[in-house]
Amino acid sequence: MNVNNQDDSVSLIAAAIGERARARILFCLSDGRARTSTELAVVAEVSPSTASAHLQLLKTQKLVKVFAQGKHHYYSLEGPNVAAALESLSVLAGRQTNKFVPSTPNILREARTCYDHIAGALGVSLHDRFTRMGWLVKASQADQSYEFTPKGKNGFESLGIDLEATLALRRRFAFACVDWSERRPHLGGALGSAVLGMALRRKWVVRDADGRALEITPHGRREMQALLGISA
Repeated sequence: MNVNNQDDSVSLIAAAIGERARARILFCLSDGRARTSTELAVVAEVSPSTASAHLQLLKTQKLVKVFAQGKHHYYSLEGPNVAAALESLSVLAGRQTNKFVPSTPNILREARTCYDHIAGALGVSLHDRFTRMGWLVKASQADQSYEFTPKGKNGFESLGIDLEATLALRRRFAFACVDWSERRPHLGGALGSAVLGMALRRKWVVRDADGRALEITPHGRREMQALLGISA
């Protein structure tokens, strides 16, 4: 990239960030959680249609990305470089960002089922741990799907998960599912279902008799800390 093109790119990105509503959207997303355009319209104090136009511009400048899940479209920062740039601007501006505070009841926020996989703070922690340990890697950025690595094969099977049987199921193997309360990904798909089954068999969690809540057992907390380094 020559100097003139670089200057133009910087100017376009600066202009995209510099508009007040778009800045509010970006700083709102800087906590790492995804949000819908409707939620971001409220944050930016603009109409839904105006928020959509702002988000399209931010997407064009590669400042945000969008992930479709069912009828909802969730927006998040394009990546850590964008978050780092916003953090630097916050320091320059002396800004103190507000943390995301979910309104989900605590019993559901800690651990619950999302269809047939684990959601809530526990689901997000498991997803993060599996990816950080190198058990899962992105197979496709477009649909947020995962595939397991040789290290992951050993790891999942050591927990009692039959990966061959899981792969043979006629459904998506593994993908990032945006968590309703945490607004960060938990693990969905056939592997997510297998992880829930494993957690139930090993008595890491027990189902609530009347709802979606999962109770993390003392035994489960000890095993997840010992085997995965998760403080649940």
